[in-house]
Amino acid sequence: MAIKFQYNKTSLNNLDKQLKIRLRALPTLQNKESALRAEVKRARDKARELEELLDKKMRDFDYMVSLWGEFEHNLIRIKDVKLEVIKIAGVRIPVLEDIIFEVKDYSLFARPFWYPTGVEILKELASVGIESIFYSEKMRLLDHARKKTTQKVNLYEKVQIPGYESAIMRIKRFMEDEENLAKSAMKIVKNRQQNMEVEA
Repeated sequence: MAIKFQYNKTSLNNLDKQLKIRLRALPTLQNKESALRAEVKRARDKARELEELLDKKMRDFDYMVSLWGEFEHNLIRIKDVKLEVIKIAGVRIPVLEDIIFEVKDYSLFARPFWYPTGVEILKELASVGIESIFYSEKMRLLDHARKKTTQKVNLYEKVQIPGYESAIMRIKRFMEDEENLAKSAMKIVKNRQQNMEVEA
């Protein structure tokens, strides 16, 4: 990224301000990046743990496969999923607060004795599955924010800060050269005037 500047004090002051802003912001961005990295890892681990738990629970209930044919498919449904939004390192993340199930009325006497247990099993499986999806989404959102923050850190560290420092150095050198030339010119003029006075 080429930084535009002019060889004068105003441009030097503006570049200096921009450099200071970036130098002050860089540690905050680095902290945000590391916090997001840790949160992404936590969310990934939790999502993986929940997926494994769901697989385990599904295997645990394999013995009931023949019974599920008797189960009424529209007996239970998810009525609502309550969410809360929290901020993690400045990123808004939905958090699962509660899952509300709706169970149709059914006769305990007309249905098999295991129906209430079946309803509870389905609630448990659905809850774990939904929570797993939420952690996967949390991981995705946090990872996206982490990538953007990493890009900004890299932009500051590798492009902008060195660019501003280089531009400031060039302006200072130019101004020093200009000052040295002015002093040299003044010395030459002074020497000429002294020589002219001596001759006169």
